[in-house]
Amino acid sequence: MIYKKFFFKGFRSILSHDSPAIALGCCFIAIGALLKNLGFNIQESIFSTMLTYALPGSLVMAESLLVGASLLNIFLAVWFVNARLYPMTVSLFPLMMHKSQPKWKYYFSCHFIAVSAWLIMKSNYKKIPKNFRIDYWIGIGSATWSVAVLGTFIGFYISEYLNKDMLIGLAILNPIYFLCMMVGAAKTIQITLSVLLGIILGPVFYYFSPEWSILLGGVVGGTIAYLIGELNVS
Repeated sequence: MIYKKFFFKGFRSILSHDSPAIALGCCFIAIGALLKNLGFNIQESIFSTMLTYALPGSLVMAESLLVGASLLNIFLAVWFVNARLYPMTVSLFPLMMHKSQPKWKYYFSCHFIAVSAWLIMKSNYKKIPKNFRIDYWIGIGSATWSVAVLGTFIGFYISEYLNKDMLIGLAILNPIYFLCMMVGAAKTIQITLSVLLGIILGPVFYYFSPEWSILLGGVVGGTIAYLIGELNVS
């Protein structure tokens, strides 16, 4: 069973001063409004957020529906965009693995992998005994997931009061928050350089390939930062 003390401690973590809850909720308000404009009903909108959860996946799904993509293409598009969560999983789960905990907790909690929950966990895991970290993580994930669902619900019903500029502003609030959090957590030369190089190289690659600029900026900037960091250590 889930240990309630650490579950609720994780759930309450979104109330901290540096919590992503407000930014996350604002983004999913935009998602809720967008889904309604696409013709979704409230049940479909809520169900979509419950299953897709992470913001980029929801945006890709909505955009694919907008252009009339097939169900298979939508599935593949969401699958590929959410593949970015794999490195987070690899870096996070070894910190939570403990032989006293059943495997189903780890499989179940994979659904909660997102930048918002990942940042909270990475900032606080050292304060939690290792054998209870998975319970703490499930609490964090449940809280951020609930905020996303609530934001979708609110956005669906206030969509008629939101114009295009307001929707864009709400949608980009969460990425800006993540950028600020990454800068604040930049304790190594690799992290600092990867953020700075990504900011510089993204616009540069945009002139050559707008569709691939973000991916190229991230891969090239991150690789250079890693190599420089390794040289600096050696």
